[in-house]
Amino acid sequence: MTTVKELFDEKVRLPSPPAIALKILEAVRGEDNSFDDIAQVIMSDPSLTIRVLKIANSSLYGLSQPVTSLSQATGLIGTDAIKNIALSFVIVQEFQNPLQGSFDLQYFWRRAVTTAVAADVIGNTVNHKDQDLFVSGLLQDIGVLILFLSLPEDYTTVLDKKRISGNRLSTAETEQFGSDHTEIALYLANAWNLPDSIKMPIRYSHTPEDAEDQYKTSATILDLADRVSAIYHGFRSNRKLEEVLTGLHKKWGLTTDQANDLIDTIGERSQEILALFEIDPGEIKPFSIIMQEANDALGELNFSYEQIVLELKQAKQNSEQLAKELQQANNNLKKLAYRDGLTGLYNRRFFHKVLAAELERSIRYELPFSLLLLDIDFFKKVNDTYGHQTGDKVLKGMSNILLRLVRNCDIAARYGGEEFTVILPETGPKGAKVLAQRLRRGIEQEKITSKDDTISVTVSIGVAGAELTAKDATVDTFIEQSDLALYRAKKNGRNMVELITM
Repeated sequence: MTTVKELFDEKVRLPSPPAIALKILEAVRGEDNSFDDIAQVIMSDPSLTIRVLKIANSSLYGLSQPVTSLSQATGLIGTDAIKNIALSFVIVQEFQNPLQGSFDLQYFWRRAVTTAVAADVIGNTVNHKDQDLFVSGLLQDIGVLILFLSLPEDYTTVLDKKRISGNRLSTAETEQFGSDHTEIALYLANAWNLPDSIKMPIRYSHTPEDAEDQYKTSATILDLADRVSAIYHGFRSNRKLEEVLTGLHKKWGLTTDQANDLIDTIGERSQEILALFEIDPGEIKPFSIIMQEANDALGELNFSYEQIVLELKQAKQNSEQLAKELQQANNNLKKLAYRDGLTGLYNRRFFHKVLAAELERSIRYELPFSLLLLDIDFFKKVNDTYGHQTGDKVLKGMSNILLRLVRNCDIAARYGGEEFTVILPETGPKGAKVLAQRLRRGIEQEKITSKDDTISVTVSIGVAGAELTAKDATVDTFIEQSDLALYRAKKNGRNMVELITM
């Protein structure tokens, strides 16, 4: 099974912490833990200063007097709170670039901020003094965002699996990646050198029973906060409500009325804090209104219990079928996006994507790496003599030969026109030339039949290879060198292999 470190080393792009966030954390970790150091960092960004003061004056802290300076705010709500407010604004701002695909970034941060507010409100209500609850709640699901940023197609598959199976998101993530988003968040938090008081509750935010005793309560609060956020922004709100009410009662003895009031407060404060983060609150409504609308709708139902059960069963079946159809459609779209329509080989777009990834891996681990570029000799003559339909058949025949002769670890693609390319991971120049010669001979010996004609073609092959991939090697360099080797093969008589060792 893939470890988190292996996943980051090979696939996941680890975002760097914002520069100002690093300065804030460095100031906090200083021996004197001076507020003046933190204040200097925050005040270096006037817009951040204004935002911090606004949230300090919000209902989240309920101060009896207006706060007009950072020093005043610190005296009233504490250095840790100021630090966490500033960190939260900086991190949300850093991850505001639009994403590709179907990922709704506004929805993600809407959920995250509401979770952060809920964690803070619950902590204060149950007298659990943890100033880091807000930022922990905000970053609780940051692993989801990182995984989607790095592996959008794979993560779309995860979401499809979750919808079809009905399992927890973490289960689908572990099946796909070997790790779930809380482990990814912990890895990021370690890389950013965040304190244990922030990162350990995040790691166990969905499994608080597994947390160490000192973090168990904070992790439990984060788990409940996430469910409260789902009441306002997610699906199956009634189930989440039941889980929250049960959790608050069992853990802290809150009555149903007290829990309802708490959830109502979270909704009201979330609207206010979302506005300070400049995030669209969507259709978030106070909990009391949600409950009233649900009761009104319930009173209008005229169905019998049996009818409701049957309709729910049918709706579930329809939903599962739709999810399966959507997954199949996504798979088909992926194939269309990365496959050449004529030959069925990977297309140029996919070639560039994989070439960059494989070259990066080879550089990181100092592995051998090679690239082949093939061109059918005198292909224009084939088209002119036999017609373009026969030419297309030759191209299809070429692709079949390539797939038959290359190894399972190699990636063959149509580069364009009558040019093909093969990526050879962990293969040095000598091995690449041997494989290239095998391809050249295999293609030369193949007979392609079209109507009444039997056609033989040859290829010229350029090879660019390195025994140990240097750190300054680039995708462009490998393509240029293989193209130069191909030019030499054609110049020297065609139907031959030329090698350039890098």
